[in-house]
Amino acid sequence: MRLTTKGRFAVMAMADLALHSGLGPVTLSSISERQKISQSYLDQLFGKLRKRNIVVAVRGPGGGYCLARPSAQISVADIVVAVDESVDATRCGGKANCHDEKQCITHDLWMGLNEALYGYMSGVSLQQLVDGVSRSKSEVKTVIVNQNVTKPALASV
Repeated sequence: MRLTTKGRFAVMAMADLALHSGLGPVTLSSISERQKISQSYLDQLFGKLRKRNIVVAVRGPGGGYCLARPSAQISVADIVVAVDESVDATRCGGKANCHDEKQCITHDLWMGLNEALYGYMSGVSLQQLVDGVSRSKSEVKTVIVNQNVTKPALASV
């Protein structure tokens, strides 16, 4: 599996942005501080996310980044693909030339895993992630408190 820190960090940063987006543009320095991700690395990731119309840059005083569309319309797969992350379990990059220029015996297994993983990530929206797709409400509230989120809509979680 080639899902590396690039994809993981992009998803973490986007979740942070979604949590804080109700308060206006979010700076990369604030995301960097909360998520412990280098700001220069975030610059690279957000450049790619901007090119794919997932985020919008707001310039000037009070500037930062905002979501380009509602978080319910952004899938985890959209984020991972936007930062050029490969989700591929095959040795051949899906080209079926992994064993002496022929398909290996396990090719279909790994292609099925790729499809299942992509399908799963496509089915999870950024909003679901922020709402705690696999967490209880008390766990989500703990994460929010730990990351100093003061978004009023989440206070009742």
